[in-house]
Amino acid sequence: MARKIFDIDYTCSTTKARGGMLQLPHGTVKTPVFMPIGTLGSIKSLSMDEMQQLGAQIILGNTYHLWLQPGLEILQKAEGLHSFNTWRKPILTDSGGFQAFSLSKISKFSEEGVRFRVPKNGDTKFLSPEKSMKIQTILGSDIALVLDQALAAEVSESQAKKAMERTYRWAKRSKIAFELLRQQYLHQNLLFGIPQGAQFTHLRKESARLTMELDLPGYSIGGVANGGEPQEIMYSQVLAQTEILEEYKPRHLLGVGTPKDIVEMVARGIDMFDCVYPTRNARHGSLLVKTSNKSYKKINITSSAFLFDFSPINPNSKLNILKTYSKAYLCHLFRAKELLAYRLATLHNLEFYFDLMDQIRKHIENDSFKYWWSEYGIVD
Repeated sequence: MARKIFDIDYTCSTTKARGGMLQLPHGTVKTPVFMPIGTLGSIKSLSMDEMQQLGAQIILGNTYHLWLQPGLEILQKAEGLHSFNTWRKPILTDSGGFQAFSLSKISKFSEEGVRFRVPKNGDTKFLSPEKSMKIQTILGSDIALVLDQALAAEVSESQAKKAMERTYRWAKRSKIAFELLRQQYLHQNLLFGIPQGAQFTHLRKESARLTMELDLPGYSIGGVANGGEPQEIMYSQVLAQTEILEEYKPRHLLGVGTPKDIVEMVARGIDMFDCVYPTRNARHGSLLVKTSNKSYKKINITSSAFLFDFSPINPNSKLNILKTYSKAYLCHLFRAKELLAYRLATLHNLEFYFDLMDQIRKHIENDSFKYWWSEYGIVD
């Protein structure tokens, strides 16, 4: 039986929201939690010290990209990603499946794995469940994910069923390979399964049941944010699986999402999130600003409206840098394409996300989540 790693401390009396503690090799994580994306081992423009100051608990690393650069030889000699990037807290790594999906025009799936051409240099690479497990073991992530076959938002039922069943078979191979590598490397890292099923509710349910048979310590629900899905479809896909998956195991949702989506998904039983939304928006000058206990807005800091706005970027920030520099200065930095702009905006948006997760946890703890969550949203 899979080792128990999750303790639920609080539950909402009317939704599936819960707050808990996730026990991982590199530390304890309070949930619900947001994981910033560290594609190549770093959160773009930020240092790991700054991530600590912000209160990050766990970050995500990308198996595909780290495999290509810096490569396994360097990462192995560095004794894993934690030593290489100096992040001493937990790390989750994805499997490489989504990148294979995103390269669908230059990749070919088979039962053995996926063969693709690297866009940067044209090299041909082959990723199998066993290879993905080897890469993630060398990375030393606290949580590794099975290799899965992701699909576009709109696919036929037969395509979705074929990919879902292949993901299950790959998950079985991933588990066998991961256990063998555990014996070889003597690590205590964990492996999560990935329920799929595209937009088909009956396939979502079937995939959840099949993934449960593997008795892995947690789940990373996939395929709900591959582009173009209406919100309500996303929400129903997730609920179809969280109603089946064991209550005592943590549930991670891959690639979601906006602040509103996160609140909605917590209400449907999700504990862990990752998404490029806050950091990618930051690099384009789009800042997330809290407007009330139940609302937020997006502002374009490059707008002429901020040319003479000398108020702090965030007067309530825990970081002096965001309380010291003005919106006018940040507007200038973006217009001048100064690199400091990306750092300041990224710090701001990630602090917004971490504050949101704190707010969610507090609402679950005092059982006010049931009154709050459905009214939370973005304002113009």
